[in-house]
Amino acid sequence: MTIAIVGAGLGGLALARVLHVNGMDSVVYEREPSRAARGQGGMLDIHSGQRALREAGLIDGFHAIARGEGQDMRLLQPDGTLLLQEDTPDDAPLARPEVDRADLRDLLLDSLPEGTVRWGHAFTSADNGLLRFADGGSAPYDLLVGADGARSRVRPLLTDARPAHIGQNVVEVGIPDIDRTHPDLAAMVGRGNYWVLGNGISLAAQRNGDGRVRIGVSFYNTGEDWFATSGIPFDDPAAARARLIELLPGWDARFTALIAACDDTVVPRSITMLPVGLTWPSAPDVTLVGDAAHLMPPTGEGANMALLDGALLGLALAAHPDDFPAAVKEYEREMFERTDAIGRQCARIHDMLMAPDAAQRMLAFFQPG
Repeated sequence: MTIAIVGAGLGGLALARVLHVNGMDSVVYEREPSRAARGQGGMLDIHSGQRALREAGLIDGFHAIARGEGQDMRLLQPDGTLLLQEDTPDDAPLARPEVDRADLRDLLLDSLPEGTVRWGHAFTSADNGLLRFADGGSAPYDLLVGADGARSRVRPLLTDARPAHIGQNVVEVGIPDIDRTHPDLAAMVGRGNYWVLGNGISLAAQRNGDGRVRIGVSFYNTGEDWFATSGIPFDDPAAARARLIELLPGWDARFTALIAACDDTVVPRSITMLPVGLTWPSAPDVTLVGDAAHLMPPTGEGANMALLDGALLGLALAAHPDDFPAAVKEYEREMFERTDAIGRQCARIHDMLMAPDAAQRMLAFFQPG
């Protein structure tokens, strides 16, 4: 029977890999024309998702590309007060290592038989066991798995739920090759994650494996139309950086220096999520993994849940190779329970970040008692 996976993200590829390890074939349909068609984003904190990589037989490969020093963290207030600094010993266990999303995706892609991923196939609809693509083509399926992210086109086959804005808008910028171009800022950020929280704004700087520091400036308690009214001219990077600095009044000059040092990549992102605890009646021939199933606030769990979804669905299908409906029910039962708990945790963290005393709340979260 044909297992069709829509989306070559982490969840879809983990599913394809675990199926392959267990002697089952699948086809992954991806709208992008090639693996290098676009950037894959920054670093990921992989913790619970390591179980999926073990099931996929890729844990050694993961350890080879993971950055243990990415577990380092610094937490500050806008006036420059350092609240928390955690430096990871070089020989510390890889409990929550950072890994470049592109490197992790490549690890999964390279583990699949040639031809498993069909690039340039933009899914549009499915009915009566037939997938349809934007170019007019079609393909058969017995089980359709939507691994196509926040804007999933497969999701409407199962539920009317749609992602909703959660009062957070992010401007992403970055400094390339920071150790060479701005060694003083590199030393300030450190080896891992650097957070400044306060006044309804956060600045999160993250060291990437390629030497780039990615910076996200989040504005909380803002609406869907905030970018239109923010005065940030996204078509003029230099002016956009200047306006970002204006939106940080009273912030320590070291933090605004990070913004001033960024290159011309300025990307707006509106943050949305699906309802926590979303479920749907099980269908015999369609299911979802990753953000398509349970889009959460960006607090470090999304990639882990996607990897686990893919691996656990793959294991369920391997356990019931002649009964896909039973496998789907088994997978969804566990996935709904697991992601409900994690989704509630993510929502609580997001609420902390929305609060006026976000820095103190997060300090208490990281140092309970």
